[in-house]
Amino acid sequence: MDVIVSFAQNNPIIVIVLVLGLLFFMYRKPKLFFSLLGLGLLLAGLFYLIMSMAGSGSEKKKALTHGEEQSDTNR
Repeated sequence: MDVIVSFAQNNPIIVIVLVLGLLFFMYRKPKLFFSLLGLGLLLAGLFYLIMSMAGSGSEKKKALTHGEEQSDTNR
């Protein structure tokens, strides 16, 4: 969430254009708007799922490599 807020603060023109574009689609073509909204939510959910799985995997890998380094120094 912090990434989105910092992006919006650093790039206000891009955010304004995106919001105006979404409002235009909502007014003129609501079916397309809700399709784009659903697709965006789906992609955001997949991205979150992938990042959470990758984060837990990298933590396990760090723990394993850290454990191997400690066993090497004990030999």
